Amino acid sequence: MTTCDTATRSRSRWDQLPWLFSPAVDLATFGGSAAVALAMLPVGAALGLLHGDTPGWTWVATILLIDVAHVYATGFRVYFDGQELRKRPWLYGLTPLLAFVVGAAIYSESVTLFWSVLAYLAVFHFIRQQYGWVALYRSRANDRERAGWWIDASAIYLATLYPLIHWHANLPKHFWWFAEGDFIRLPSAMATIAMPVYWISMLAYAARSLVRGFRDGDWNPGKDLVVLTTAVCWYVGIITFNSDYAFTVTNVIIHGVPYMVLIYWYRWCREVAENEKSHSLAGRGSRWGTTAGRVALFLGVVWILAYAEELFWDFGVWHERGWLFGWLPGQRGRSEWGEEAGVWLAPALAVPQITHYVLDGFLWRRRQRDA
Repeated sequence: MTTCDTATRSRSRWDQLPWLFSPAVDLATFGGSAAVALAMLPVGAALGLLHGDTPGWTWVATILLIDVAHVYATGFRVYFDGQELRKRPWLYGLTPLLAFVVGAAIYSESVTLFWSVLAYLAVFHFIRQQYGWVALYRSRANDRERAGWWIDASAIYLATLYPLIHWHANLPKHFWWFAEGDFIRLPSAMATIAMPVYWISMLAYAARSLVRGFRDGDWNPGKDLVVLTTAVCWYVGIITFNSDYAFTVTNVIIHGVPYMVLIYWYRWCREVAENEKSHSLAGRGSRWGTTAGRVALFLGVVWILAYAEELFWDFGVWHERGWLFGWLPGQRGRSEWGEEAGVWLAPALAVPQITHYVLDGFLWRRRQRDA
């Protein structure tokens, strides 16, 4: 049975619960990614990494192969799909252009402001993605109870917002989002006020979930898993530890992996299901017609693009990872490209990221709010 088969064949009562893909895929996607992230904490402690910068191997595994790569996964949803491109050509064409123009204008005025704006745009995107999973699960369960929407939304938003408020109220930290100083400091009282609201929202969510499950049989384990893993990973990664390594592994993995699974499912599994219904043989004789072939194609493309982007970032801006990108000692991108290159280089390299953030808000938007 292939990965796509598990997403389309449901028979048992367990299978008939409101999963997004299938029981196995959902549990592996959300539970598995969180389990890997949390398991990396004792590994990091044993290796003495919790009180230092993220090591090179962790950066490659999380930032390069997951975080940056998932940005390019949007291409399979938009720019590598001619049919989708023809639906909204102005949106898909103008978004990268405007991202560069606005980014370059901000960067030319203030580099610090550029990174702050980019950081807060990313934060908004990370928060909204977690809410998006909850909304999808509510839709699958046909849960339109108004009070339930408030409880679910409050829980998932506070699962991310409270750790962020705590972060802002306890600056400086030993980690940052993109660049040091990209967040503004908030009064410590805000974290104190937010804490009881956070715990009340978590308890309200748990109570509603248990009542609906035991009383009505309306279990939604996928949604519960998203809320639980989000709350645990964000709390541990931001509040419990003051560590760049801990923040990186708990923040990136549960964000990037589920998104890439979603893109893969949308791009190929729906197509496989449609071909099975029509008894189509298209693609079955090709190496890309197999699950292994499709996964290899998908990951190969996004990983190559991610590597290329980070190569230019390192050559032109950061100059930190010559061991990965092949710079000789003493080679520096700015000395070769000139100081003025930064005015357009950084905004240009940020275009895929900004485009991903903006388009993600359009691609998965529901016409009718799930409430």
